[in-house]
Amino acid sequence: MPAVARSGRLSLTVDRPHVFPPSDSRTRHNRAGPVFFLLLGIFAYPAVAEAQDIERLQDQLSQIFADYSWGDARWGALVYSLDSGDTIFSIAPDSALAPASNVKLLTTAAALHRLGPDYRFRTYVLSDAPVRDSVLQGDLTLYGTGDPGISDRFYGQKDEVFQRLIDDLKAAGISEIAGDIIADASFFPGPLRDEGWEQRDLNEHFTAGVSALSYNENVVSFRIMPGPAGAAPHVETVPPHSALEVENTAETVTGRARPRLAILRDNPLEPVRITGRIALNSRDVWRQMTVAVPADFVGASFRAALEERGITVQGETRRVEVPIQSVVSRISSPVLGRAGGRVLGRHTSRPLSDYLEIVNKDSNNLFAELIFRAVGRADSGVGSPEASADAVRQTLVSLGVDTDGLRQVDGSGLAGTNRVSAASFVDLIRRMSEGPLWPEYWASLPRAGTRRELGRMYRTAAADNLRAKTGTIDGVSALSGMVRSQDGERLAFSLIVNGSPSQTRAKRLENQIGARLAEFRRTPGTVPAIVAETNVPASRATTFNDRHRVARGENLLGIARRYRVTVDEILEANPRVNRNRIVAGQWLEIPVQGCC
Repeated sequence: MPAVARSGRLSLTVDRPHVFPPSDSRTRHNRAGPVFFLLLGIFAYPAVAEAQDIERLQDQLSQIFADYSWGDARWGALVYSLDSGDTIFSIAPDSALAPASNVKLLTTAAALHRLGPDYRFRTYVLSDAPVRDSVLQGDLTLYGTGDPGISDRFYGQKDEVFQRLIDDLKAAGISEIAGDIIADASFFPGPLRDEGWEQRDLNEHFTAGVSALSYNENVVSFRIMPGPAGAAPHVETVPPHSALEVENTAETVTGRARPRLAILRDNPLEPVRITGRIALNSRDVWRQMTVAVPADFVGASFRAALEERGITVQGETRRVEVPIQSVVSRISSPVLGRAGGRVLGRHTSRPLSDYLEIVNKDSNNLFAELIFRAVGRADSGVGSPEASADAVRQTLVSLGVDTDGLRQVDGSGLAGTNRVSAASFVDLIRRMSEGPLWPEYWASLPRAGTRRELGRMYRTAAADNLRAKTGTIDGVSALSGMVRSQDGERLAFSLIVNGSPSQTRAKRLENQIGARLAEFRRTPGTVPAIVAETNVPASRATTFNDRHRVARGENLLGIARRYRVTVDEILEANPRVNRNRIVAGQWLEIPVQGCC
């Protein structure tokens, strides 16, 4: 039986070392070998020459864990050298735990392999009706394939994509639609929301409904403004045309008493209730909320854009959710591949590589879920969660990643029933680092000490060095990624806790571990040969290739100065960029030496 070490109430079973197979192997991991880690400091080592410096690091990491009281929390942790092949530190690395948003590491890796970094979502305007005297003699269908980027995240206006599609209709001479507007979301089957997501979170922006047709990331902001005294307040949404049912029973009141206003909804498919009172002279009240059915929201918004541009619609607005009802079965297109009808307009999204940064750096759940569904659709022709999870698993197996204990039910990690081990995450990072898609994968990960990415570990050796995906749901905290030591040694790591009594404490521990790994320096003569041969100075080892998103008002000279490179170097790394014209939202590869 294995020995057990205890500190406070945290109990950790001593692990045998996690030995990864050779790079060309596709076998399961060999878990036999001498003991590497014990919380109280009992160690054995693969080589005497490394004993002193590795022991010191392990003692320090052990002490970081011992300084906290974790109650009955369960930990899975692994630190592994990608350069020496050594297991540096481990706690139950093969234990499958809820990983929260670390699931996005699986989703994005599979997307790169199954779809490719240049994959793009497409949105079509379709009809099988003829045009006579500028009138489309039938229905007009807006057909989506899962693009989550139809918003002002990438464009100057929220509805700019709609406007571009309307430009195509006008170019075709259409000024009136005799039939209906059909919002066709049949490319992905349901559900809109995973049953494992927390019911209390379903109104919040991070649990937006998953649909092949999405707009403004499937959320709206309610704006409540005082009305006349004794009357109901005014209600509007941004963007408008939300397709939400609203029950406004609130009242505008006078007087000094501080009134209370509530914007409520128990279920996303139920009406939004506005109750209570708002003072006559009070400021506007704002509340962000998910839309009920994204296809309804898209259909209503697209119809409004059509009519604002002078294209009259005679029929109704309705949605299609199952392929058998879709006009696509009658449309001719190289992509859609059917006979009859025609494509009247199309929009192509930004490349997948841009979207993966939104997934991992912003931890955007809608982007993750739609990319997850796209992986399943590309693999099997069915974009269901089950098909997508199977496609991800198959991708991991093909890479040689150990999937023992893996259970994936969504693409974002919102569901508490996902299960992944720390060893699987480290194995994934290792396999990705060995392949041609590593630069895109690495670029998608949040950088420590960087505002709007992973702001933690600022002013430590991990800043602008460590890159890792965070994860947080109730009782769960996770951090998985890679950092370079002071020698330039690449250390892959995964830290997962379930049942944590304090998220703040868990994040603090993650920060301490990350910073300590970045500070680590081996004693002379023990640096892995591959690191010693490349002779990467510590100051260069912590600098990685970057990607810059152009902001309004920026120019190439200013961007070059910011990153301490020349304009010519940026242009060489971005051969399709026009020296005299860059646009807001455009991504640029920044050529920095010492890449990962």
